[in-house]
This record gives sequence, structure tokens and C-alpha cells, in this order.
Amino acid sequence: MLLKDTVAIVTGAARGVAKGVATAMVKAGASVLIVDREIALGEATAAELGTLGPVHFMGVDLADRDALPGIVDEAVRRFGRLDTLVNAAQASAQVPLVDMSIAQMNVAFDTGFWPTFLLMQAAFPHLVANAGSVINFGSGAGIQGMPTQASYGAAKEAIRSLSKTAAVEWGEHGVRVNMICPFALSPGVETWREHFPQAYAGQIARVPLRRIGDPELDIGGAAVFLASSLSRYVTGQTLMADGGQTRTF
Repeated sequence: MLLKDTVAIVTGAARGVAKGVATAMVKAGASVLIVDREIALGEATAAELGTLGPVHFMGVDLADRDALPGIVDEAVRRFGRLDTLVNAAQASAQVPLVDMSIAQMNVAFDTGFWPTFLLMQAAFPHLVANAGSVINFGSGAGIQGMPTQASYGAAKEAIRSLSKTAAVEWGEHGVRVNMICPFALSPGVETWREHFPQAYAGQIARVPLRRIGDPELDIGGAAVFLASSLSRYVTGQTLMADGGQTRTF
């Protein structure tokens, strides 16, 4: 119960990797506010995880900037405090760079970068009060570059730069800011595996651990560590939870 008596917000947690993070945090003792734009799926996820611990769902389109401060307000109103902010939600268009429009680039920033920035600002006073932490999600698509991932990678690297600055500025207040770059079996990866099994198998063969990550056990476990007192002296770091594909030492 590493997160007992703590409260977390997890965006994009109706499904996929973020759902795995929310699940791991609930099992570790946290009360979790799940935020997603998919109402029916979000409510179903909250009902499922509610059997494990205190969970509430809030339906919000993160591209609606005016609605973002209300997410933090709802977490504090419902659970009494806020200890961890997990910014995992992200949408993007997979288009070659030469064909990408400004509107398509804006999708990635409107659903990823701007919500991360504004939620961090809104959460800051509560995180200071509880010596809390921010966990933002990046991607190897930004660090290494991948075909058709220009908008996604650009938004993720913008988030990573923002996180570095926050780690430096917020450290004196006891607030830690870290990144996770995952490789896990999300719905998108499942679709890719189904339609392109050879490409998927080739990708797995390039993973030193020879398997894809589990959203709850592998990525959620990393998030629980970064949210807990076990990482009390860890900030400004990018954790590559990708089975060893990206080696940073």
C-alpha cells in the first residue's frame, strides 16, 4: 500500500496504458480521479476499479481549456487533497511530415501539451501542500523519431521540456516532476499487432526483454514508484519503461 491515503488524478484513464496506471495506483491504496472524454467507457472503468478502492470518473474533453481547472477542483472536493497528477492522455494524427496540416499538429498539442501545462499550474498549490509529484508521459517517438509521428513526438518532447523546467523550479517546494516513456500493450498496439503481425513480431524481437509491457504491472508499477516515497529523491528524470529499447546510460 505504497500510496495509502494519497489522491491521484490520471488523465486518459478510461482505457489502455493510463487505465493500467490508474489500476496500479488504486491497488497501491490511492484514491483516483479518472479523467477521459469517453463517457460510457470511463464510467465502466470507474465501476470496475471501484471494487478495488475509491475511484471517481469525470468526463472532460481535455481540449476544452476552460474545463481543466475544474478537474483539480473536483479531485480535492471529492477526496480532500491532491498528491499526484498523472498526465497520460494524448491524441494525434499519424501523417507524414510533408503532408501534415497545422490543424493536425494542433490536435496533438491541444490534447497533450496544453492540458499538461494547465493542469500542472492548477495542481501546483495542492502538490506543494502535500509534497506531491507530477508524472508526465513521453514517448520514444519523440526521443528517437518515428515515421508519421511528427505531431505526437513534437508534443511529447514539448511536455518533456516543460517537465524539466518544472522539476528545477518546483524542487524547492518539495514537488517532484518526472516522465515515463512506455512501450505497452495499448489498444492502438493491439490493433497494430492484429493488422501487421510481422512488423509487431519484429518490434518485439528488438526489445531486449523480448516482450511488450503490461499497462498495469510494468507501466503502472513504474508510476506507483514515482508517486511514492520510495522515489522521494528522484525528480527531473525520464524513465524509459520500454523493455530496454532506449538505452540512456
